[in-house]
Amino acid sequence: MTAMAHGTVRVIDGEPILPKWWRTVDRWALSCVLMLFAVGLLLGLAASVPLAERNGFQPFHYVQRQAVFGSLAILAMLLTSMMSPLVVRRLAVIGFLVAFVALALLPFLGTDFGKGATRWYSLGFASIQPSEFLKPGFVVASAWMMAASLEINGPPGKAWSFSLCIAIVLMLALQPDFGQACLVLFGWGVMYFVAGAPMILLVGMAAMVVIAGTVAYANSEHFARRIDGFLSPDVDPTTQLGYATNAIREGGLFGVGVGEGEVKWSLPDAHTDFIIAVAAEEYGLVLVMCIIALYTMVVVRSLLRLVRERDPFIRLAGTGLACMFGVQAMINMGVAVRLLPAKGMTLPFVSYGGSSVIASGIAVGMLLAFTRTRPQGEISDILGRGRMR
Repeated sequence: MTAMAHGTVRVIDGEPILPKWWRTVDRWALSCVLMLFAVGLLLGLAASVPLAERNGFQPFHYVQRQAVFGSLAILAMLLTSMMSPLVVRRLAVIGFLVAFVALALLPFLGTDFGKGATRWYSLGFASIQPSEFLKPGFVVASAWMMAASLEINGPPGKAWSFSLCIAIVLMLALQPDFGQACLVLFGWGVMYFVAGAPMILLVGMAAMVVIAGTVAYANSEHFARRIDGFLSPDVDPTTQLGYATNAIREGGLFGVGVGEGEVKWSLPDAHTDFIIAVAAEEYGLVLVMCIIALYTMVVVRSLLRLVRERDPFIRLAGTGLACMFGVQAMINMGVAVRLLPAKGMTLPFVSYGGSSVIASGIAVGMLLAFTRTRPQGEISDILGRGRMR
């Protein structure tokens, strides 16, 4: 029925890789991602200058580094998007295993860079955050398990993927990194819902999240401090949330002007977690709405393409990647406007960070590979096989 409604893609024997990729890839989604990266560089020109001065670097030191990271991310995205779903799955599973081991070893070999959470490996010239690379690999591996469980006499893939999800969430919570833990749990929940999860189980999961949050609030000073700050009716103007809220208010519709913003001089994370506050202050609501529209375009177009997909693995993996990409952006912007507690989560392709932007490039590359138009088979072929049986 999918082929009847949407048509099929003609297969050209011996077609070179690049023309075939360009003909089948979602060029609108690709263009939106490239525009998001360009916006990130534009905002980095303003947001990272104060940090560079404080650390004794040239004014555009971090912008140059972001350009290098972004170039690697775009290259990884393009190469990954040219791969077949089978190759993507194999490489994603291998990458997931490596990232999972790295995440497990963080308490022993990692560092917190004075931020109170051990999330990184320091390489001297750079740092690596394993959880960023773990997320896309986990989505693909879980989708593979869930798709296998849908087959006749298939393995208990849903139970395996759930056990893996809980193990990852616990490791992230111990860092502590509750934001990434919630994102991983959300990604798994979306795929499980698409795979046909009973509503009672999803309600039970939501109850478990509430219970876990209550326990974390009672036993983690770091977690409790962020929740108290979010629930407080008054915002301390000297906190990051206070600076960000004031910057967004000052920006108005069209902003105070390029380079005229003040929040970048006060926020230590203006170039990462709160970069949307810099955008709102200097360029106003107009740029913020454009950024939201770009993220929305990538997610919606990807989901619309996945609706036509017959392969359950591709449908599940693509849905998980698209929703996780969109929700991470929503969480970052939601924190800046006090709709959500502070999470320490970057804005994909816009915030500064090597691990974040490269991992986002790999994840979107996987998504583009899964959403490429491919032959779905003629409806007459299906009817013919039915008559032969």
